[in-house]
Amino acid sequence: MALKATIFKATLHIADMDRHYYADHHLTVARHPSETDERMMIRLLAFALNANDNLEFTKGLSTDDEPELWQKSLTGDIELWVELGLPEEDRLRKACNKANQVILYTYGGRAVPVWWDKHHNKLERFSNLTIVDLPAEGTAALAALAERSMTLQVSIQDGEVTISNEQNLVNLTPDQRLPRI
Repeated sequence: MALKATIFKATLHIADMDRHYYADHHLTVARHPSETDERMMIRLLAFALNANDNLEFTKGLSTDDEPELWQKSLTGDIELWVELGLPEEDRLRKACNKANQVILYTYGGRAVPVWWDKHHNKLERFSNLTIVDLPAEGTAALAALAERSMTLQVSIQDGEVTISNEQNLVNLTPDQRLPRI
């Protein structure tokens, strides 16, 4: 018998001073049986960093031809494609051909530079691809905030992100030191 996804309810109170975006989002997130709390919380972080009324979670891990998040226009065109992790070049190439903008949030500490050395030559040709690295200590702390029902305050200012619940506070700075492609 296949394992079922675990359902999490999250309310994000987002104050993004960098984009002048202020809104509350009530989200239902299905965590795939093979997904860690860290990865699920990174999905919520990616949502907060790109929050928009049209941004939505997809089937994610269970579907090869969909990203973690996407934003579609009223005509069905993919305006934004959000990926997580360290995907192969062909997956990013397909994403760049389907979407106006692709953002990849890498995480995993020391594995990221190894991945970048392997793929950067092929990825440099995509003008609609942005790669953002998330610090390992920040994503580990973010995982500790995971609860089946959570309310999170998310503040974004000058590229720094603060996420908190009633007990804990996590600060992290997404790193775009990898060349913006």
